[in-house]
Amino acid sequence: MQLELIWKQLLSQVEAHINRQSFETWLKPTSLISISGKEVHVAVPNRFFGEWIKEHYHALIQSTLEKELGEEGLRITFIVDEKTGEENPGAPERERRRGSLNPRYNFDSFVVGSSNQFAHAASRKVAERPGTSYNPLFLYGGVGLGKTHLLSAIGNFIYARDPQLRIVYLSSEQFTNDVINSIRYDKMIEFRNKYRNVDALLIDDIQFISGKERTQEEFFHTFNTLYEANKQVVISSDRSAKEMSDIEERLRSRFEMGLIADIQPPDLETKIVILRRKAETEGIPLPNDVALLLATHIKTNIRELEGALIRLGAFSSLTGQEITVEMAKRVLRDTIQDKKRVVTIEDIQRAVAERFQMKLIELKSKKRTKNLVVPRQICMYLCRELTNLSFPEIGKHFGGKDHSTVIHACKQVEKGMGEDFNIKTTLDSLIQNLKEE
Repeated sequence: MQLELIWKQLLSQVEAHINRQSFETWLKPTSLISISGKEVHVAVPNRFFGEWIKEHYHALIQSTLEKELGEEGLRITFIVDEKTGEENPGAPERERRRGSLNPRYNFDSFVVGSSNQFAHAASRKVAERPGTSYNPLFLYGGVGLGKTHLLSAIGNFIYARDPQLRIVYLSSEQFTNDVINSIRYDKMIEFRNKYRNVDALLIDDIQFISGKERTQEEFFHTFNTLYEANKQVVISSDRSAKEMSDIEERLRSRFEMGLIADIQPPDLETKIVILRRKAETEGIPLPNDVALLLATHIKTNIRELEGALIRLGAFSSLTGQEITVEMAKRVLRDTIQDKKRVVTIEDIQRAVAERFQMKLIELKSKKRTKNLVVPRQICMYLCRELTNLSFPEIGKHFGGKDHSTVIHACKQVEKGMGEDFNIKTTLDSLIQNLKEE
């Protein structure tokens, strides 16, 4: 239990420093086997995994673990897990059909509240009658609110009822990578067979295909093929279809031709239920006053809420201290800040759009017209200063721009503050208003 908590805490911290696709592919399948003195053994699925992680993420894992344990000079060894690794060849066909669905994400483990009740009911209906009820289903909402959970729950429910059905669940980034590799290695026929001969296609974070013309072209035809064959399509996004200015109109119209369900941040009562259920699952003793403290002060998303609980559990397990309100405030002092409002990227975009009297959809688009450049750069700068998002994550909220564009924007604003007093005044005013809202 202690090793599992330590590793969960480490992964939650490491996830903030790399993109989601890399985290899901390389780090999520790992686990902590043992810690003996300064020797740390980490389980990986196969030798290739171990070599890749050692080359690309060893330093990040080591520094994070040393900080977490308060121990320097740790020696990390990656060991192939014989239960799931290459010594145990080939998953059975039924697991291949199930794909990358997380079995823990099901309807029973999803906490329903007023903020997600409609999305949950729609997802349940789709799972019960795939291809006939609400096709496609489009789920949208902020980061960490349960979209991935519902997509997996749909897939797991369909699979449980009929293991012979072929279900494909993946992120739009994975879909894009498949398109690129299929073009590169002349395997488009295999690609189309893979995605157009399924019973249910579940695509997470569809907004990432913004600006990717060939990916949109392939997804458009894949969608049409499945829809005409009465196969279920479920799509999730962090924004509504209307806000996706860099996705072709013909695709957006298809997203809207079925049922659209949004997910809002959970209310206080729902957050407390989520915390209690997570605490029970993880074996973490959670006093009511601590649950209330976390639910009151962590307002961004469920992922951060559960991460804070895991952090408390790990600290309690490692130090032997009982979880109390005082301990929680001390351990989570960087997360729990009394009377300080958490500013989101949506808050910043809305405030900047209002200040410069422009449409929000234009600010988030790829347009490079002169009247958009400065407001967008200011917006990116504020996102970097007031949120914990990385440069690539910020770029994704502005038409899929890459990290170098965001870095350039921040540098331009910093330069402008030194040359133009009006820019500094505008920034100070925006920051003050955002923190006081």
